[in-house]
Amino acid sequence: MDRTANLLGALALLLSDQLGTATHAAARRGGAAAAALAVLGQEPGLGIEALRGPLGLTHSATVRLVDTLEAEGCAQRGRGADGRSVSVTLTAAGRARAEAVLEERADVLDRALAALTDAERATLTELLERLLAGLVTGVAHADRVCRLCDYATCPEADCPVGLAGTAAETAAETVTKVAR
Repeated sequence: MDRTANLLGALALLLSDQLGTATHAAARRGGAAAAALAVLGQEPGLGIEALRGPLGLTHSATVRLVDTLEAEGCAQRGRGADGRSVSVTLTAAGRARAEAVLEERADVLDRALAALTDAERATLTELLERLLAGLVTGVAHADRVCRLCDYATCPEADCPVGLAGTAAETAAETVTKVAR
């Protein structure tokens, strides 16, 4: 392993620890609650199946998490697109927690980047886009990677993670068609 890889690993772990601590405190709950709040705050009305993907949870674990958020007065279920599904939206209390999660995340990341000049940040942005695009394996993976992202900061049309996920699936479909 070279020094760059070692330093990247240390930074990734440090940021993961700080982000986990900050977002769990804002969500007032550990586990996937912070991500659930962030996702539902930006994509209201998702069903259980659509929510479970970014969270990396089973269907039953997602149901239990929604039950908990509902019991805490943060979420409510409504009628889904068909008679068999539900739609999950945040209450005012849930939206406040979701906003706090994204604000705490932004604070941690702003502190991490404070040591860089504007030019260094621009260079880092390009490098991060390339690294992320090279690691994403599909759309579901992209959704999981972006589960705590602020969608307003990185719109879907410009998101290197989402674009790479779509490209990876398109490439896989092409290979499958050619192989037939």
